[in-house]
Amino acid sequence: MRAWFRHIPKIQPGVFLPVIGVCVVLYFAYHAVQGDRGIRALLDYQHRIEKTKIQLAQIREERMRLEHRVSLLRSDSLDPDLLEERARAVLNFAHPKEIAIIVKR
Repeated sequence: MRAWFRHIPKIQPGVFLPVIGVCVVLYFAYHAVQGDRGIRALLDYQHRIEKTKIQLAQIREERMRLEHRVSLLRSDSLDPDLLEERARAVLNFAHPKEIAIIVKR
């Protein structure tokens, strides 16, 4: 029974600590790149921030456009064309002398 132990090479005492050190460094290096707060996560967050900034710019532009239209409907600066357009759309009215053409699809 003890004969097979003689053929197993013995581990050198100076090899164990460097191997453990390399394993620990590789573990932390992997998590620095792939982890929840690693480099890939940072790049993903930066990409999401850029997309959100683009959406914010589009929403601000639309808001400015809508605020301008609302300002045209205020009583102190009423735009008659815009008022007529909105009244026709909301109330479904037309001038008595106008001809309405209905297109069926």
